[in-house]
Amino acid sequence: MTTYQDIELEHLIKEEEQRQDNTLTMIASENYVFPYVYACSGSMLTNKYSEGRVGARYYGGTAYIDLIEDLCQKRALKLFNLDPEVWGASVQPYSGSVANFAAYSAMTVPGGKIMGMDLPSGGHLTHGFQTKAKKISGTSLYFSSHPYTVTDKGVIDYDALEEQFNQVLPDILICGYSAHSQDLQYERLRSIAGNRAFLFADISHISALISAGLMNSPFEHCDVVMTTTHKGLRGPRGAIIFFKKSVTVSGTTHNLDQKVNSAVFPLLQGGPHNHTIAGIAHALEMASRPEFKASLQQVVKNSQVLVRVLKNKGYNIVTESTVNHIALVDLRNKNIKGQDVETVCDFLGLTINKNAVPNDQSFFKPSGIRLGTYAITTRGLKEEETERLALIIDFAACMALAHQESGSSLALSEWLCEKSPERQKMLLDVQNQIAALARQFPVPKLHN
Repeated sequence: MTTYQDIELEHLIKEEEQRQDNTLTMIASENYVFPYVYACSGSMLTNKYSEGRVGARYYGGTAYIDLIEDLCQKRALKLFNLDPEVWGASVQPYSGSVANFAAYSAMTVPGGKIMGMDLPSGGHLTHGFQTKAKKISGTSLYFSSHPYTVTDKGVIDYDALEEQFNQVLPDILICGYSAHSQDLQYERLRSIAGNRAFLFADISHISALISAGLMNSPFEHCDVVMTTTHKGLRGPRGAIIFFKKSVTVSGTTHNLDQKVNSAVFPLLQGGPHNHTIAGIAHALEMASRPEFKASLQQVVKNSQVLVRVLKNKGYNIVTESTVNHIALVDLRNKNIKGQDVETVCDFLGLTINKNAVPNDQSFFKPSGIRLGTYAITTRGLKEEETERLALIIDFAACMALAHQESGSSLALSEWLCEKSPERQKMLLDVQNQIAALARQFPVPKLHN
């Protein structure tokens, strides 16, 4: 068969490659994979169906697939220093959302009570997000969600959380977040849950930092732990569910080895994505190396520079500081919306995202922006360059405010392109600064 060249699709892929090459991203949930992950993810492993578990497949021809998945599981446990007699790991989940749903399904029944951080407080959609009018996430539709919130300063009030827990008595207490910049007190959370509920940690954003010893580890206190693999760990888009093989809750002993694996397949998924599992296995090996752990120290240094510079510019930082890769900025005192700052930054070549902040009034028009330093640190940027990016974000916010105060009938994206010599000169200068940084610090690739 003649190889078909899809020129239209190839063009679009190259356009996206050029966008990534020529811009910088500070989206906290994004990173660049280790180069060999590209080879794994595009390999012939994608051709193989392998429903089932290692050594118990529903298809033949899976000898090497078994070896790859077994290697991935062993590397996952090794990275976090877990005893394979006590802990297991499912590396088959397609994503963090599927993994969370599978984990909940293993620990409770449909309609069972879950209690996680509310999304405007920094939690994730899959921690049971719902509004007063609507159940947004499937996890709030299929389970009974009772979210907890943070204080006005954005921190967790563990006493209030304990009081709410005792009122709700959930089956699962969920800890973890997607927009929070502080560490978690797992020992206190275990004390709250006691043996009355499962304690589940979603460490998708901070698993790499935990593996490097830069943040508290949940494994001593939690029953089940989930992480995605494409953020700090620099793997492909997938997830890992870690579970204690046997857990006793409210006097009943649960075989989580069987329950978690059955929840992944056949409850929620079919055949695993073997090419992705191979990419995860490689990323886990790379994450165990000393040079990677050193790079994670730089991740935290860079985020702390962001916080310092933006605070000096008068921005409110949720929780006032950061100990991880996230800086969550509350823009309400600047009288601008996160969407507008995102729009200007995108125009300049710096990718960020709007984000809800505590007590936000609108989920769709949030008052904050979330900044992350994984991706820029992977490209090699350090404190000096991060400080320049913080000043560029301040410039973007000023431009958004200038548009708002101008009374222009043009949309912000159109206003940025409007022929105004002075404005165009300023915008072009900043665009060139970002492009120069992107050239100086290239995206890691197989051929680099």
